Amino acid sequence: MTPEQVEQMQAGMIHGPLLLLFLVLAIVFIIYSTSKWKLHPFLSLIFAAYGMAFLSGMPLKYVGTVISSGFGDLMTSIGLVIVFGTIIGTIIEKSGAALKMADTILGLVGEKRSALAMSIIGYITSIPVFCDSGFVILTPLNKALAKRSGIPLATMAVALSTGLYATHTLVPPTPGPIAAAGNIGADLGLVILIGLIVSIPAALVGLWWANRVGGSIEIEGESENLSYEDLKKQYKNLPNAWLSFAPIVVPILLIALSSIASFTGYEGLGSQLIVFLGTPINALMIGVLLSFLLMPNFSEETITGWIGKGMADSVNILLITGAGGTLGAVLAKTPMSEYIKSFASSRFTGAMAILLLFIISALLKTAQGSSTVALVTTSSMMAPMLTQLGLTTPIQLTLAVMAIGAGAMTVSHVNDSYFWVVSQFSGMKVTDAYKAQTMGTLLEGVTAIAFTLILYFIIG
Repeated sequence: MTPEQVEQMQAGMIHGPLLLLFLVLAIVFIIYSTSKWKLHPFLSLIFAAYGMAFLSGMPLKYVGTVISSGFGDLMTSIGLVIVFGTIIGTIIEKSGAALKMADTILGLVGEKRSALAMSIIGYITSIPVFCDSGFVILTPLNKALAKRSGIPLATMAVALSTGLYATHTLVPPTPGPIAAAGNIGADLGLVILIGLIVSIPAALVGLWWANRVGGSIEIEGESENLSYEDLKKQYKNLPNAWLSFAPIVVPILLIALSSIASFTGYEGLGSQLIVFLGTPINALMIGVLLSFLLMPNFSEETITGWIGKGMADSVNILLITGAGGTLGAVLAKTPMSEYIKSFASSRFTGAMAILLLFIISALLKTAQGSSTVALVTTSSMMAPMLTQLGLTTPIQLTLAVMAIGAGAMTVSHVNDSYFWVVSQFSGMKVTDAYKAQTMGTLLEGVTAIAFTLILYFIIG
């Protein structure tokens, strides 16, 4: 739609504070329908988009076009990136590369620092792999290392879970942060760079909490776990260490280099190649090709089965992300931005706007459980209003993604599948999981937003 058409359309729509009330109703509907009715987030977001369009008085002839374009435009920008990321994660899981990465890091930090090793392993693994899958993949290793080092299993479990969680909500190519960056229009390379920085203190706080709380939690049967050597024997041949890290590290470096080149205005030798290789879709495609080197053979099981599973795993997140795009598109076409500009110009700007994004995301996360839904929903709802909130520069948009990601950490409890993955696979009682996992994620989220605010005052 042209700006003239949008202006003409908005002329007959509702203006003023009533739009904010409708937005609050949309948020409440999303929270209630996903948490109480167990409605799938895809439909919840779509229904909210239609509801917002009707309540705001959007002309009926435009509703379908706006909703479909919101879905399609977002898929155009990040759809293939999400698919490539899930394929890489699946191959890393199936090939034993995750175990090889763990083995390598353990060799660097030492057996007596096994909790630190598991935090680092989780931190790296969760960049392309969902934290739920990462915890399941690494649990046998976690238990074997706990037995080998004599460190309480609860300490190891919380160190792993918080390490995984730190990058899960902050660092692409995990789909949640990718979707948030796409919705907001933040530079993906900057999101990766700043995300890696913000997630470090979050992971360290999680590790500190693991060491503090783990000794007071007893897990039944932890002495019966597989030994480290027996676990490694389940794979005939683990991949080479360099090859194991390459599908994760190489795309991140390429995207980061491209962002640095764009940010500094570099136009010298090889600049066009750097930009080409660092375009997210191209960088992730290179990651997919590098992940092929992890396959023990090229058979129907690997070349079709493993890749097919990665593609299937991406469908859910693609639908949720696209549905978030529809809600964002509807909000962008209402007169809300102008009202927010007049309302928030002296109230929620700068650091207060960063804090507002965190609070909205944290409320969504705590209420309905999914970090990805919190990231997608908050970013899609707030993206049309960021200019009015004073967040316009590439750094400010990146810090906005960090604030939403920090909120999406806060907190993991019984309505979050990850809470149950951590408690059930580690063997913790629910009451102990509240003390360990829920409190750990609260500390991580608060640390991440505090560090984001510090960065805002320094570089924002």
